[in-house]
Amino acid sequence: MAEATMRRRTRGGGGAARRAERSAVSVETARFIERNIPNFEILTPEAIEVIEENAEIVLEEIGVNFVNNPGALDRWREAGADVQGERVHIPRGLARKLCSTAPSRFTQHARNAARNVEIGGKSLVFAPVYGPPFVRDANGRRYATMEDFEKFVKLGYMSKWLHHSGGTVCEPTDIPVNKRHLDMLMAHMTLSDKPFMGSVTEPSRAQDSVEMCEILFGKEFVQDNTVMTSLININSPLTFDDVMMGAMEVYAANNQACIVSPFIVGGAMAPVSVAGTLTQVLAEVLAGVAYNQLIRPGAPVIFGAFVTSIDMNSGAPTFGTPEASQILYGAGQLARRMNLPFRSGGGLCGSKLPDAQAAFETAHTHNAALLGGVNFMLHSCGWLEGGLVSSFEKFVMDADQLGVLHKLAEGITADENAQAMDALREVGPGGHYLGCAHTQANFKSAFWRSELLDYKPFETWEEEGARDTQMLATERVNRLLNTYQQPALDPGIHEALNAYVAQKKESMPDAFI
Repeated sequence: MAEATMRRRTRGGGGAARRAERSAVSVETARFIERNIPNFEILTPEAIEVIEENAEIVLEEIGVNFVNNPGALDRWREAGADVQGERVHIPRGLARKLCSTAPSRFTQHARNAARNVEIGGKSLVFAPVYGPPFVRDANGRRYATMEDFEKFVKLGYMSKWLHHSGGTVCEPTDIPVNKRHLDMLMAHMTLSDKPFMGSVTEPSRAQDSVEMCEILFGKEFVQDNTVMTSLININSPLTFDDVMMGAMEVYAANNQACIVSPFIVGGAMAPVSVAGTLTQVLAEVLAGVAYNQLIRPGAPVIFGAFVTSIDMNSGAPTFGTPEASQILYGAGQLARRMNLPFRSGGGLCGSKLPDAQAAFETAHTHNAALLGGVNFMLHSCGWLEGGLVSSFEKFVMDADQLGVLHKLAEGITADENAQAMDALREVGPGGHYLGCAHTQANFKSAFWRSELLDYKPFETWEEEGARDTQMLATERVNRLLNTYQQPALDPGIHEALNAYVAQKKESMPDAFI
């Protein structure tokens, strides 16, 4: 049926009602994904055995560094490791044994219990971009501010397919380094009611995160439940620094989840081969998760893998490449062998703009994450320029496409309604299905529908301004921000959070390094 004809038929009262329904403010959030499709497993049993054996050799013979952290070295000695200076040699089987106490699945609680997420098993949770110092909007690229940060949190709250508010969705450079974590946490806690991440840039900031959560959720609740997930990066190759480990010590001791994640650019921070990189990834994760469990056995922890390759001509990192997908698939298998939740993937790309390159590379990574068994997808929307930029337009473009992954993850149902035999009988040879009873009963939910992309005929598209996807995305950003409504929060809790932040800021001078 032609688009113009369809538009003419919506001019009556019924059409007005439908238009009102479409334009109504909605903060609906889809439940986190539970996959009904199989994982893609790229490694043979023989390859897995080789990689696991080689990872044990790395831990025992080469060892890992725990720098500037005498307490960590003491813990490893007590656990039975051979500590030589800051180098820890972990006997064969010890790390895996320590990792065995970590849960295979856990719940991260949101202040709105309807938005709790479960991480592990067949689940898939989407969280937005993390860490860029720059932002890009319709006016260009610039350093990020706290106002930008708050806008991203609002967009995340308004995005149906995004389950998690994330952490450092951009780095607000107009706020002192030693105080910005307080403002970022306040934004997540007050502008959204989805789950969020804690600060890891200094152990004391991790402690601040815990204490603010104790105000938001209650102290006893925080100790008994997981209310934060936090990103603990390993300084690949094989180095664990005191800042990240110090933050992990705080979170593990307080029963909060940590993503133990190597940060690898293949060819620079790991071997150029897929199997060699997977060996290093597994060795680093084994050591990191084992140390997490030395702090508190049973603390929730996620097997992380952030791996990309390098352009051997320019030295720049590349994204959406086949090798990155191969490593993701393999790491997922290794994580499942350890019975741990798995983090990888995202809307990764190296493009400077939310253009065709960005779309191709993002789609490759999104699909690999879906098929590779990822449980927690950080950077699922908004990532640009190799992680240097959080893009408003790409945020809503990616967030829209996350709905595709929801649909794919459902698998294919074959119940009586899905079989559609009544429709086949009603229409018969030579007819059409537009008006049959089955179509009328199912059309609203039959197909996934984009809230961004343009499917209009050429003439209509041209009449409406010949808008490309970036222009449509800019309009969607503005529409979502203009219709944003802040979720309610108990005034007493809000006041207590404000007081805590004010006291903390007053207790120290500003620092910008």
